[in-house]
Amino acid sequence: MDVIQAIILGIVQGLTEFLPVSSSAHLIFFPYILGTKSSVAFDTVLHIGTLVAVVSFFWKDIVSMIKALISSILDLFRGKFMEGVKEDVYKRLVWLLVVGTIPAGVMGIAFKSEFEALFNSILAVGFFLLITGVLLWMSEHYKQGKKQVKEVSFKNALAIGIFQGFAIAPGISRSGSTIAAGLFSGLNRELAARYSFLLSIPAILGAALVQVNDITALNMSLIAFVAGFLAAVVFGYLAIKLLLKIIKDWSLNIFAYYCWIVGAASIIIAMVLHI
Repeated sequence: MDVIQAIILGIVQGLTEFLPVSSSAHLIFFPYILGTKSSVAFDTVLHIGTLVAVVSFFWKDIVSMIKALISSILDLFRGKFMEGVKEDVYKRLVWLLVVGTIPAGVMGIAFKSEFEALFNSILAVGFFLLITGVLLWMSEHYKQGKKQVKEVSFKNALAIGIFQGFAIAPGISRSGSTIAAGLFSGLNRELAARYSFLLSIPAILGAALVQVNDITALNMSLIAFVAGFLAAVVFGYLAIKLLLKIIKDWSLNIFAYYCWIVGAASIIIAMVLHI
């Protein structure tokens, strides 16, 4: 893989990790298009790049949540845990994220081999892209909610987390499914997107930690490695900013149409070429 190919894959990962079109699907398609071969090691590097992007974007929120988590744990010994969770926005948000992270972790461990097998099927990826499109379209036509952080229940967080768990399958967009689940749960649009991005932090970190040993098997030049990583960071940051703007002022339908087009094309190509 040369530098240009690494940069293109970094851009693709950065954009599609946060725009609701499935990064896993695009990291399967684009190496074919570019005539190169990616690897688990390089994909891990790109995911770490998007992790840097989301942490950078939400740095102030993350610091506040870390402080809130420590304070909330101390509240357990003071007998004020539930009171703190009800009254403090960041204490509630951090525990909503903890609850929302659990389903994906359990599903990832329990169905690891089943999910991994899907990465070898273009037909399955196309089908799941169609599902992503349906979720996005339905969320846009669902009654719009107004819930703020203090009104979000732990059942809501669990439901959103289950949607994130299914997004381990290639073609199911993690951001798309969790934003849709947030909208179905009555969250206001900006909070649904913000919660989705924050929920991605433990998900991406967990996946990266599981695969971190693969980085030692990285077989590419240092320049290509760094270029791909930086492209993922920069375009991941821009994608977060763009989607927050889109969900506030416009519609997610454009991403639904995109997923339907790419999904249908993938299914047709898989059936014609028997891949």
